[in-house]
Amino acid sequence: MNTYASLSRRAALTLAAGAALALLAGPAAAQANWPTKPVRIVVPFAPGGTTDILARAVAPELSKAFGQQFIVDNRAGAGGNVGAEIVARAPNDGYTLLMGTVGTHGINRALYPKLPYDPIKDFVPITLVAAVPNVMEMNVDKARALNINNVADFVKYAKANPGKLNMASSGSGTSIHLAGELFKSMTGSYMTHIPYRGSGPALMDMVGGNADVMFDNLPSSMQQIKGGKLKALAVTSAQRSPALPDVPTVEEAGGPALKGYEASSWFGLLAPAGTPADIVNHIQQEVAKALATPAVKEKMLAQGAIPSGNSPVDFAKLIDAEHVKWAKVVKASGAKVD
Repeated sequence: MNTYASLSRRAALTLAAGAALALLAGPAAAQANWPTKPVRIVVPFAPGGTTDILARAVAPELSKAFGQQFIVDNRAGAGGNVGAEIVARAPNDGYTLLMGTVGTHGINRALYPKLPYDPIKDFVPITLVAAVPNVMEMNVDKARALNINNVADFVKYAKANPGKLNMASSGSGTSIHLAGELFKSMTGSYMTHIPYRGSGPALMDMVGGNADVMFDNLPSSMQQIKGGKLKALAVTSAQRSPALPDVPTVEEAGGPALKGYEASSWFGLLAPAGTPADIVNHIQQEVAKALATPAVKEKMLAQGAIPSGNSPVDFAKLIDAEHVKWAKVVKASGAKVD
């Protein structure tokens, strides 16, 4: 009887110790096994834009690497703020990620009086996926009808006819919107701003003739430019894009008034603050591997995107620098949320 009781007590103590160790090791064990279910990548804009294109380029590569589905979830609205807030409030377990942009994590804090999230405190950067120039483009028929062949022609017409041209964007406060506002402030021209819930819907109206000009991210417009539906007047980067080598920069084509004009965009993965570092690092490593493969790299370059895959630390430094840069641009351009 005593032997049995001793064994029972010993078994109970062993079970209790094992349970305690399991509780202590639980999070670490869960991280080691991550992911055990599908992972959601929130795109804070409508389908068809560059944010969506890049997320859908990366998602299948991550699905193959981790053996779980990485699902793109479009949550458009408020210049990307709706989707960004969803991720900021999500559990920090690695199962909800954000395809952030220069808008959500560089511009919006300076543009919106109140943000529903803190772009620094509420997120942990994972990696920069790609940087892209924007492209100043017009509906081909409208450009032909107005005899606008280049940036100089555009400025001349816009200044002589204030408000007669409308300017589409992927939403108030996006890099697409702000690139246009900077152009307006530097040239003294005026176009009526029409914000959409992403580049996809805006491009539909551009091609359909309901919108006149747009400073879109190059990858989402490339197909329409190559197909002759949109006329590329200039790229907004400091250098010409290898994807459109014959298209000048805004600074090149715009003369003295546009000297120093530059408004490029970027896109990167982020997670809710507190997401375990080993998950963050693992995702970064797999994204970097995917972006380095010839198939993915060549596809992105052909669309005008420059793939990155940098470290979380380097991505965080970029975000900090972009806050400073765009705060100055917002102030200088006088841009406001519609």
